[in-house]
Amino acid sequence: MNVLAYKTLEKFWMRHADAEVPLKVWYLVCRRASWRNFHELANDFPDAFPVGDDRVVFDIKGNRYRLVVRVVFLYKMMQIKWIGTPAQYNRIDVRKADINI
Repeated sequence: MNVLAYKTLEKFWMRHADAEVPLKVWYLVCRRASWRNFHELANDFPDAFPVGDDRVVFDIKGNRYRLVVRVVFLYKMMQIKWIGTPAQYNRIDVRKADINI
């Protein structure tokens, strides 16, 4: 999969150093993947869940952080839309949230 907005992850772990390794692992798994649908994605990330508008939420570092990504399986593309804590996540409209870094 092509993951867009890697710099967003870097900016985030500069502020939250404990997220660096989990985000790098997430990124590498996604880059190597060739998922055709959400079911295949869920085999690699069983805690991920779809929220509409082609967006999937990933729990990062044991749900210490949440990552919202638009996934377009047809084009093998993932676009990072938002990342933050669960408390911040609860205050956003996940279908409209955009990069907050």
